[in-house]
Amino acid sequence: MKQNDEMDNENILLDDTAEELFENYRIVVDKGQSQMRLDKFLSTHIENATRNKIQQAVKSDLVKVNDNTETSNYKIKPNDLIQIFLPMPPSDKQIIAQDIPLDIVYEDNDVLIVNKSADMVVHPAYGNWDGTLLNALRFHFQQSDIPEGNSDMPLLVHRIDKDTTGLLVVTKNEPAQFFLAQQFAEHLCDRTYTALVWGDLVEDEGTIEGNVGRNTKDRKIMAVFSDGDKGKYAVTHWKVLKRYGYVTLVECKLETGRTHQIRIHFKHIGHPLFNDTTYGGDQILKGVATSKYRQFILNCFQLIPRQALHATTLGFIHPTTFEKVFFTSDLPADMQAVIAKWDRYIGGRE
Repeated sequence: MKQNDEMDNENILLDDTAEELFENYRIVVDKGQSQMRLDKFLSTHIENATRNKIQQAVKSDLVKVNDNTETSNYKIKPNDLIQIFLPMPPSDKQIIAQDIPLDIVYEDNDVLIVNKSADMVVHPAYGNWDGTLLNALRFHFQQSDIPEGNSDMPLLVHRIDKDTTGLLVVTKNEPAQFFLAQQFAEHLCDRTYTALVWGDLVEDEGTIEGNVGRNTKDRKIMAVFSDGDKGKYAVTHWKVLKRYGYVTLVECKLETGRTHQIRIHFKHIGHPLFNDTTYGGDQILKGVATSKYRQFILNCFQLIPRQALHATTLGFIHPTTFEKVFFTSDLPADMQAVIAKWDRYIGGRE
């Protein structure tokens, strides 16, 4: 299946969403297509999508026909526009169980909330085939009693960067995964991050809007595009928590979840995250670079050898109780240490 490219024989567009780990299919039914049940049509047109999985997506309101919700037995017609979100299953062959310590904040028969540490990749990929969060979670699941209908494979609906710390939810069964995927797809989850950024923001709060997509010169990093035809719509709301003159501690609330969204949005407005090596935050960007100040910054970088970003809160509707649940995570030791160092520096004690 090609990404971001129209399929000649099936007229399918596939959009691989970033932090939300699901695939967005857009299908225009061929003019010569005979009437067929919606679930049957989709299971024959989307690779590795079983009819049961399609039916689950329909029940979870993850399928729209001409912008309307329909039942699985809806008969598709020529020129119908079908949009469907499907959570992406992990590759069982790539995920071996590994006994890796985890900071589990909450767990029940449907969901698990983990407080991810720095330097941990969420799922196996090129260059990181093991030692990931999913390897650790699979081991944890296999050591537990698995209720009927659940899997020993953790099912993802979102992710956070390798060197970003904080809260992440995984599910234990497909109904829970689809239920949460809908909330992420419709931006109904409450997520806030805490970040330390370079510079003194002019306002006390604000909003950054700008499509986010792969950098045209370097596909490994992201960029902000003013052209609405490029990238994906992205919105980050922020407010100042504390000012240090040279750097600012901010709270960020995500309206969308794109790869590196907070990092590239703040880079775009001239305030890269502190010690973000990918987006230029590992340089002295504010302050007079005297030898004393330079050494202070280098000492700060040693305290937090990564971008200063932490997923602080996570809230969503629980897939079984249908009640709103909300979780918080304290700042990790490295961020606390660098903030305390800035407190002493601005207070003249360092």
